[in-house]
Amino acid sequence: MKPDSARLLDVFAVHLMTKVAPALPHAYQQGDVSALGLMLLALKEETERAASRRIEENAALRGLFETAVPWVQDATLRERLAEAASSADPGLTISELECANVALRDLLIDLHAHVEESDSPEARRLEQEIWHELAQSTERRRLSMGAF
Repeated sequence: MKPDSARLLDVFAVHLMTKVAPALPHAYQQGDVSALGLMLLALKEETERAASRRIEENAALRGLFETAVPWVQDATLRERLAEAASSADPGLTISELECANVALRDLLIDLHAHVEESDSPEARRLEQEIWHELAQSTERRRLSMGAF
């Protein structure tokens, strides 16, 4: 047997929202169970894209670091950026991808702080690229059903 997690989450969510919630006696309980159903649908969407989102984001951060290496004057930061730019994801499990993502995002914070301390045109360009990636990162996390 190979369980289809996306299908199961759909079934659970629909059952909660169409069978369980309406059968409850109080509106608060009905709303609470319906919200659980919506959370299951959000979980389904995030589960479906979890690996691809992290792989895409990790690659984008590595590309940004590669662009920044020649500009960064701080030798330690430059070395960390070069190492991260040439790194690869350790595996394809969500936990491995997330661990790499956290490390890359921590380095992005250090790069952003460094860039903000500089007045050069290159620093402004990198700052724009950083903000663009942060906006893209937010878009990658957007749920199709909107905020709830």
